[in-house]
Parts: sequence; structure tokens; C-alpha cells
Amino acid sequence: MPSSPVANRRYRGSSAEERRAQRREQFLEAAIQVYGEQGYRNATVKAVCEAAGLTERYFYESFSNSEELLVASFQAVMRFLFGELEKAIAEASGGPVERARAMLTAYYEALQGHPQSARVFLVEISGVSPAVDQALEASLHEFGDLIARTLSPRGDGSAASDPLLRAGVVGGVIHVALKWIASGYSQPIHEVVGAAMRLCLVLRGR
Repeated sequence: MPSSPVANRRYRGSSAEERRAQRREQFLEAAIQVYGEQGYRNATVKAVCEAAGLTERYFYESFSNSEELLVASFQAVMRFLFGELEKAIAEASGGPVERARAMLTAYYEALQGHPQSARVFLVEISGVSPAVDQALEASLHEFGDLIARTLSPRGDGSAASDPLLRAGVVGGVIHVALKWIASGYSQPIHEVVGAAMRLCLVLRGR
């Protein structure tokens, strides 16, 4: 059914669709803030709405429940994070090992720079629901592909064709992060990156 002319009219220079998209972005930003401060399991839809400066009516315009918002906010964080990693890889000089080190440095710097979000999206997201676990698994798979491509001389991921090995390395890189977070980021970042690099080099057979 075609949209009505009223639904498509522009308000203060924005269409209804643009305003809905803007409200959705406000909810995503608010969710990342609230989940980072309170933890997902302690947060309520009302708290997210208050942080976004919007009513629950608008919440349900964009999301069916808080779990759907969690998945969407997690994916938004991952898109930002992977963008930062890709940028670090592109700007790094040297070969695959140097690019991988730059990528890991960017990864751990992002976690340290956003400690609340890091705790939520690394610690609390696991085990929330099958849908959330599926989003987490997809991000881990993407991370493994990125590491393998970065370490491959041809940039094609041939550094590790064994998916189990990739999964193990990604798990190790993340557990290094979790240990570092739990310690209050006590170790210098170069030591953290060094530990993760030794794991990643397994993909090159070293």
C-alpha cells in the first residue's frame, strides 16, 4: 500500500522517515550509554527512553523489545570497531605482521577508551538469548576473518584455512582483553598487544 501524502510530508526540513531514523539513532546511542553504566540486565526500557529524551511510544516504533535494541546497539558498536580496525590496517606501514600489530593496538585502544561499552559488549552480552548469541557469533567470525586476511601476504585469509584454529585465536585475543579489563587495564597496552600477537602468529605457523 502506498504511503499517504501526510506520512511523507516534511517537518522542519525532515521527512517522517528521516525523523524515525534519527530517533532510532538516539535510542542506539542511549542504549550504549545506559547498558555501559548499568549493565544490560539491570537496564529498563524506561531508562533508555529517558537517556534518549524520547517516549516509550517511539521506542516501540523502532524496536519490539529491549533484546532487539541490544542486538542493534551491539551491531552498531561492532561496525564502528571494525571500521577503526580496517583504518588502522590501511594506514600501517610494513608487512602483514606490522599490519596485524596495528590492528590489535587499535582494538585494545578502543576497548580502553570506552571501558563501559567494552564491559557490556564483551562480558554481559554472552548468554542473553539465542538471537544475541547469534549476533555475537557473527561478530567473532568476522573478527577471525579480519585477522586471517591481515596476516595473509595475499590478503585473502589464507593464513588460516582451519575455522577451528581461527576461532581459537579469536577467543584468545578476546580473553586477553577480558583479563586486561578485569585487572582495571593495569598492564601497558604494548604488553597486551604483544600477548595477543603471539596468539595471532599461530595462524602463520610460527
